[in-house]
Amino acid sequence: MLIYEKTDPSVVRISIKGLLLFAVLISAVGISPALAAPNGTMANSTTPSNLPPPAYLVTNASGNSGTIVSMNTGAAGISVATDKSSYNDGDKIMITGKTQDFLGDTPLTLIIRNPVGNIVSINQIPVGTDKTFSSNITAGGALWQAAGTYSVYVQFGGPERSATTTFQFSGSHVGSGNTIQVDGTNSSVTYSITNGKVLDIKADTNSKSLIVSIQTTGDGVLTISMPRTLIDAKKTDGSDDQYFVLNDGQENDQFQETSTTNTDRTLQIPFTDGTSQIEIIGTFVVPEFGTIAAMILAIAIVSIIAISAKTGLRFTPKV
Repeated sequence: MLIYEKTDPSVVRISIKGLLLFAVLISAVGISPALAAPNGTMANSTTPSNLPPPAYLVTNASGNSGTIVSMNTGAAGISVATDKSSYNDGDKIMITGKTQDFLGDTPLTLIIRNPVGNIVSINQIPVGTDKTFSSNITAGGALWQAAGTYSVYVQFGGPERSATTTFQFSGSHVGSGNTIQVDGTNSSVTYSITNGKVLDIKADTNSKSLIVSIQTTGDGVLTISMPRTLIDAKKTDGSDDQYFVLNDGQENDQFQETSTTNTDRTLQIPFTDGTSQIEIIGTFVVPEFGTIAAMILAIAIVSIIAISAKTGLRFTPKV
């Protein structure tokens, strides 16, 4: 027999709420292992701690957010420096540096620009197996006339390996050139000089050379244009040969022949501060006096014979 007992509706509602609360507690107990880390701290199973930060938290080198970039300050892989921060006309500039890579026989490109950006020097220099490089350059010349900040740019293999440094330069004062007569001859030479002045130039027929006496104020360069009729250097087959240059009696192998024409040859000769004499030796210098005298005597004899034949002049002894 079924006995029906009337129940208060509020009691039923409370019982249902209790059952729901109980179910929630049971569920929480069931998933707690998934939310607890072994050491007792909370861990997110879907977001590992080693992931990079989101893009909006990253700022690149340009200050723009949203892109992850390399912040390696040594990315250029190369360094360059000069031995001094400023130079005067004719000074020697020592440029050194180091690379992070060695690329075998690949040369390094070195470019120097003046304050307005024009190239005044460009060279390719080797990099040693120790990944270092060096170069010496004399400051001065027609391209170096501007004073101000000069830049040194080096590139090794590609633009990703490049670096720049700067130095101050006082400017090069190169005019149209000075003319001076060579002692003991009727010939003149044209010259320009940095960090010094030319005192005199004389020809030495015994050594077949020109001797230039100078007074210096620092390291500099003598540029001298010499007529071939004054001095020249020839091989036995008649082709041009190199001159031999001495600075205070010591061989100077740093000079360059910068211009060669049918009438003149121009040399650019570097010197150090304190140099007093530069000797330029060729294979021929103004004809020696004996040769000139013989030529004058021959012309005189021919002239006398011609005049005698025309006038009937006779040289007969008196009786």
